[in-house]
Amino acid sequence: MKHFYFKPVFAALMLTSVSLYAQQEVVDTAAFTKIRNAEMKDSHIPSIAHYITDVSGSRLTNSPGYKRAGMWAVETMKKWGMANAAMEPWGDFGKGWEIEEFSISLKAPYSQSITAYPEPWSGNTKGEIHADVVVLPQASAMDTAYIIKHSSEFKGKFVLVIGSAPSYEPDYKPSAERLSDTALANMKDTYMLSREVLEGYLKYFNTINRVPQLIQKSGALAIITSGAENRNGTVFVQGLMGYKTNTSESMVKVAISSEDAQRIKRLIESDHKVELNLNVKAKFNDADIKGYNVVGEIPGTDPKLKAQLVMLGGHMDAWASSTGATDNGAGCIVMLEAVRLLDSLGLKPKRTIRIALWGGEEQGLLGSYGYVKNHFRGTDLALKPEQAKVSAYFNLDNGTGKIRGIFAQDNTAIKPIFEQWFKPFADLGASTVTLKNTGSTDHLSFDWAGIPGFQFIQDPIDYETRTHHSNMDNYDHLKIEDLKQAAIIVASFVYQASNRTDMLPRKTLEKGTFVFDGL
Repeated sequence: MKHFYFKPVFAALMLTSVSLYAQQEVVDTAAFTKIRNAEMKDSHIPSIAHYITDVSGSRLTNSPGYKRAGMWAVETMKKWGMANAAMEPWGDFGKGWEIEEFSISLKAPYSQSITAYPEPWSGNTKGEIHADVVVLPQASAMDTAYIIKHSSEFKGKFVLVIGSAPSYEPDYKPSAERLSDTALANMKDTYMLSREVLEGYLKYFNTINRVPQLIQKSGALAIITSGAENRNGTVFVQGLMGYKTNTSESMVKVAISSEDAQRIKRLIESDHKVELNLNVKAKFNDADIKGYNVVGEIPGTDPKLKAQLVMLGGHMDAWASSTGATDNGAGCIVMLEAVRLLDSLGLKPKRTIRIALWGGEEQGLLGSYGYVKNHFRGTDLALKPEQAKVSAYFNLDNGTGKIRGIFAQDNTAIKPIFEQWFKPFADLGASTVTLKNTGSTDHLSFDWAGIPGFQFIQDPIDYETRTHHSNMDNYDHLKIEDLKQAAIIVASFVYQASNRTDMLPRKTLEKGTFVFDGL
């Protein structure tokens, strides 16, 4: 995930190109108006959102819920009349996982329910079990020597990993927000990770993978975790390990609310026995270890250009504590609505438009990276013929907020083009084109392959504070009107890219790689 810089001579050439591109750009405002009117008059977004979230359920990669959503999207695109709709394998992923039964509650000193969720790829209890709780301070949870020294205390117990109590003082800052004009004018690089940071994460993941193994070896029955952010009814739940076929079933891991965890800790500190009931019944599936993306096309109509592609997408996989509405059901909903609009209006794109809904994004951009390796740039870094035929890839993956602009990813020549494309949408609050970069989502796979890949700037709403990877990531936190606005802009951008005379300008190709094969 490197930043891109230009040599002085190349920069001068780029400035000349910028001027030429700006002069030749012709925006099809009549098509934009048709798209806008159609969406505002007869949007399918509420229905698409319902099927992607409520009907499909949680969409952990390779889970039954993911496959339900994928098959629904494929069949729906076929009904719309789109071509080549399919679930396309990108490579081997690993084991699927779904929860079949789960319950946890206090048994002593009294009976009461607990707000909690099993971590994805957690092991099973094999029926309801009952045990006392022992506290493992969070500061010691990464200290393998400490865990080995105290391992005898964990045998036959639930191990509660907990830090100091978070502040419950009233927070007068808004939990949701829209971007101000000042914020848009001063965009910074976001979610960009250097290779050094990635290597640090890998070392961290290896350490936290060893800790549960040591605790399991001690004879503990389950690990119960609670971060300070798990408060006010929101519990953030994700699983970093366990899906690979060469990993054995992990011990039981459960995330609980901070309020419940702190109560248990206080009771134990005041010499009260705390006993829990716990039942985790999860199903692992390794009958099909392949990972899948969902793809579909609107064929191009120009004999000379129809072999070229304009792509759009977002990741369809999500975490298992809810139905993945804002992360990233929202992006998939908008992209599906965008292609539905273009297809239903009978607009005739010259280039082929291809939608892709990715799997395995949460495990390290696996679906999009696998797709790019299969189609555009191999593991030997050699470019494939199809790479030269892709004009651009547009991504949406920052929650439910409306589009406010786009990250140009240091593509200097693209900036004046996108600025002109945004002009008809100034009244919808979208006009910012920043040369800054954003990372941590699927457009990076295309950027790595030398294909112009872009992520739209979105209003954050409550994405980072409440819904991202949490039990609150459900249909009710979608902002339907924001998604309509996004669908209008995405459909317009994709259509404009498909019909302009030239393909969109490219940056110089990065020689290295940035993606690792899973966490």
